[in-house]
Amino acid sequence: MLKLKSAYEHYEESDGYRILVDRLWPRGVSKQKAHIDLWLKEVSPSSELRKWYAHDEAKWEEFKKRYFDELKNKKEFLDIILERAKNQIITLVYSSKSPLNNAKALIEYIERR
Repeated sequence: MLKLKSAYEHYEESDGYRILVDRLWPRGVSKQKAHIDLWLKEVSPSSELRKWYAHDEAKWEEFKKRYFDELKNKKEFLDIILERAKNQIITLVYSSKSPLNNAKALIEYIERR
């Protein structure tokens, strides 16, 4: 099972295995507070795409299209998430303040596979 959660929300045991899916560490969040089990930078959008999107919700659909194209080349890292999700709860952790973020797009991509 896959879930989403902001890095700024409190950790709960029900989060299961927590994977940070951002390229950058969340500002102001200590490693202890974050309770991150795995930082999987490899599945985050490229720096170029992240900067282009800049959390402009008008670009959301185009962002997803471009991000999904990037994810096609990251199968080995996506498989890490999928394998773990077979046996336990996985929470994809993100730092964006926007609800339309890479973690939301990533979970959509995984669920379509």
